Amino acid sequence: MKRWMQTSWLVGIVLSLWGISLAVTPEEIAKMEKAMPAKATVAPQKPHKILVFSLCKGFKHSCIPYWEKSLEIMGKKTGAFSIDVSTDMNAFTAENLKQYDAICFNNTTSLEPTPEQAKAIIDFIQNGKAIIGIHAGADNFNKNPELQEIIGNKFTGHPWTDGAGEWAFKIDDPTHPLMKAFGGKGFRAMDEIYRTEAPLYSRSKMRVLMSLDMNDETNKKPRGLKPSDADTGISWIKNVGKGRMFYCSLGHNHGITWNPMILQHYLDGIQWALGDLKADATPIPAPAAK
Repeated sequence: MKRWMQTSWLVGIVLSLWGISLAVTPEEIAKMEKAMPAKATVAPQKPHKILVFSLCKGFKHSCIPYWEKSLEIMGKKTGAFSIDVSTDMNAFTAENLKQYDAICFNNTTSLEPTPEQAKAIIDFIQNGKAIIGIHAGADNFNKNPELQEIIGNKFTGHPWTDGAGEWAFKIDDPTHPLMKAFGGKGFRAMDEIYRTEAPLYSRSKMRVLMSLDMNDETNKKPRGLKPSDADTGISWIKNVGKGRMFYCSLGHNHGITWNPMILQHYLDGIQWALGDLKADATPIPAPAAK
């Protein structure tokens, strides 16, 4: 199994460098459908529609079509939401965004919206809507600090690479409603993990739900680690004006889209962002070092 995942990772990297998207196979779709939660965690208060935005101006992840299909299946199977997929920056107008309850940045890279487009996105969440970020959804807006502040991170490296092994993750907020999928227990998974650094990433500004377990020796092996890597957030939520932002770093590896625990976490995070699943987003201090 691990050999297949490493081969899949290498093929994905090569195709991404060529700008080629992998087609999701029927077998992979069947895995997604089997792993997907059977129903919404809470009944949606109203029909929701999400704009799944998948444009890349930088590195193009081969997992993009996997997340498009996974979110489509999630919405249909659970009834929690429906989706539209777009790669057109012209989607970011106040008038067009009226039809959506959330924008999902699906592994987007190096997006640089015009001032008008940036304002439409900022107003969208400030006025009560939602933003969702998947993996590289934090690798954008280098010319717009306000948008980066909303997400809570930017790309500064990923020492923990997909294909190099299984990394260990710890649950920082085990009783939080968005973490029910993990049963309070840490886990291991093969994926590419983005570094999180201040000042954008700060536990004083977002509620961190899980992070890399830096007490695990495997997580200490990558070269070039920095002192700030001692706190590498994986998933967090924050209130932004009247709206909500949910981000999760997991999602580079195609197999994440048929991991039942992680899919449940994404569903819960999305339902929280949409306002259906009630949960506290108050920032909490970092756990004491062991």
